[in-house]
Amino acid sequence: MRVLALEGQKNLGSFIDFPHDLYREDSNYVPELYIAQRDMLTPGKHPFHDHSKVQLFLAYDDNNKVCGRIAAILNNNHNAYNQATDGFFGFFDCVNEQGVANSLFAAAEKWLKDQGATTAIGPVNFSTNETCGLLISGFDSPPVVMMPYNFPYYLDLIDRAGYRKKVDLLAYDVPYATHNDRSVRLLDTLQARLQRSNITIRKINIKDFKKEAAKLREVYNAAWDQNLGFVPMTEQEFDHMAKDLKLVLNPEFCLVAEQGDRFVGFVLGLPDLNQVLRKVKRGRLLPFGIFKILFGLKKIDWLRVLTLGVISDYRKLGIEACLYGLIIRNSVANNIKGAECSWMLEDNYLMNNAIEAINGTVSKKFRLFEKTI
Repeated sequence: MRVLALEGQKNLGSFIDFPHDLYREDSNYVPELYIAQRDMLTPGKHPFHDHSKVQLFLAYDDNNKVCGRIAAILNNNHNAYNQATDGFFGFFDCVNEQGVANSLFAAAEKWLKDQGATTAIGPVNFSTNETCGLLISGFDSPPVVMMPYNFPYYLDLIDRAGYRKKVDLLAYDVPYATHNDRSVRLLDTLQARLQRSNITIRKINIKDFKKEAAKLREVYNAAWDQNLGFVPMTEQEFDHMAKDLKLVLNPEFCLVAEQGDRFVGFVLGLPDLNQVLRKVKRGRLLPFGIFKILFGLKKIDWLRVLTLGVISDYRKLGIEACLYGLIIRNSVANNIKGAECSWMLEDNYLMNNAIEAINGTVSKKFRLFEKTI
């Protein structure tokens, strides 16, 4: 068995495709779109590479067959913002062999140490602003859009490689048939109270999306700045993400709270595209994948609420309850049966209690690990 450090585009296709072969018998696996993964991992295509470094590794067995992959990630913006010397690992997939996992981690850790990192944290792809965490419970259903999935044995592979828990992340299921609809019933009262403070809630304006996205970035970078592992998104990174999200964005599920011309909070829900993507073979849009997506969009019946935040000076005014109530009401009107709220830090008691108050229950848990290197 050998571990190869990738150079340029050589073997990038093998790196992206390895999970498709590894999970080919797993009915819950959802393939990432090949074109999106290729662009993400290519300098010049994704703005993360403008300020940070990524090194990809592939493990090959004695038959020259890929048996594992990992990315070593040096996030310079994270380290500057947090005054840290952290390194990260991500895109980890591996056969159930400890020797292969150990070799992959050793290669990633050596590269990170050579870059000056003293800690390895993961899995993250590339930061907590993107897909992150290892699934440790809730293997009985597919992941929702932009959430990770992995085999249960990964936990043992990472533990035995010397990594320890840093924090757990929670995903809550909120089926609308059994949720507590108090926030919906009180919407008129809550909104009237907010209006007395000149705070209104409305749908995102798609026709002026560029200007709206700039305001959303300000709220995002302000509302989440105290979260563990947070790093502000650059203008280029946020624009890149917003451009992708705009393709599937439904204004009914993207609501902003504003006071005058200032955004003070927002909630973003996405239709669970994974209900369609799991049917797109090996993540290829061509020749037939694009049609499966187009024809499947109208059949999606689940939502992922991936961000809900209010800047600190405006919390506990009822904005959060209004955003929850409105997105639930709009979802029901669009034949959505429920939502996954993910992810939430395990110690974010304010938000976790709010979700539990509407009868949300923890459906999946994810873990971030760390190791001194």
